[in-house]
Amino acid sequence: MGGLIVLAVIVVLGILIATKSFKVVGQAEVMVIERLGRFHRLARSGFNILIPFVELPRTIDVRYFESDVSGLKRVTSGHTARIDLREQVLNFPSQPVITKDNVTIDIDAVIYYRVADPQKATYSVQNLPYALETLTRTTLRNIVGEMELDSTLGSRDVINQRMREVIEEASIGWGVDVTRVELQSIEPPRDIQQSMELQMRAERERRAAVTNAEAGKRAAILEAEGVRESQVRRAEGERDASILRANGLAEARLSMANAEAEAIAKIGAALPEGQAAMYLLGMKYLEALPTLAQGKNATIFLPAEAAGVMGAIGGLRELVSRAGQKTLDHADGRERPLAKGPLDPKDKG
Repeated sequence: MGGLIVLAVIVVLGILIATKSFKVVGQAEVMVIERLGRFHRLARSGFNILIPFVELPRTIDVRYFESDVSGLKRVTSGHTARIDLREQVLNFPSQPVITKDNVTIDIDAVIYYRVADPQKATYSVQNLPYALETLTRTTLRNIVGEMELDSTLGSRDVINQRMREVIEEASIGWGVDVTRVELQSIEPPRDIQQSMELQMRAERERRAAVTNAEAGKRAAILEAEGVRESQVRRAEGERDASILRANGLAEARLSMANAEAEAIAKIGAALPEGQAAMYLLGMKYLEALPTLAQGKNATIFLPAEAAGVMGAIGGLRELVSRAGQKTLDHADGRERPLAKGPLDPKDKG
């Protein structure tokens, strides 16, 4: 009976010693090994042998942000001897922050970090997750406290960059690399949200009114430009038409004048010298008589010089007769002198 007890004690001690002596570390994990309470080495991934009761792994604090079945988010804290070297996410509940214009808003932030130096992460800070959370909260309050509400809502990238720079500078002594800081949500109070919605609606209505006014203005300008262009084109067309019409009339009058000059020259050549004017005067008088006699009650008053005019017409007939006689004489080869003397009064009219 006593031998069985001794054997059981030996087995338990062997299992305990094996547990304390052999450690298997996973990939992307390390263990901080202390010898007699002081840092000795880092146990990397793989199989590691420790001196039992002399070398012990050092535990660190960890924090998990989880959601239960009802959807309620909660933070779970614990201790572990295995330090994860992968990039980790530190999420914590939203916090109220006061802006420069005294508006309280709730901001939910998240941090992405990676343990670069496990020794510093173990010995330089007591609780790394809590330290990062507290540093993030204070930094966020300082940055947002210098900005107004509108600037805060529209400057997420600026806030993220400034928070990352401040947190990385403070946490570099903890052996931690902060890779990213993000603001998940910014929620102003309900009354502020309603005021912002009213302001946004008013701004959109103003932009719509401005756009409609600009469109009406542009349409009026285009219409005025079209009217002006049409008037200019119409004026140019009328001007060109007037020029062409004037040129045509000038050419027609010039052609008529040339024809009349040629006719007068031929008449002057056919009549005796100095009698062309008398011929033309008589022709004009004869052309004007039908016009003067038009109308039912037309009355013609002959001036005192009517006898002279009638004499001119008689002379015109005499001139035509003489011209015809001269033409006949030239035709039969004989030349007869024209009779000179006063015209017979019976020939007048």
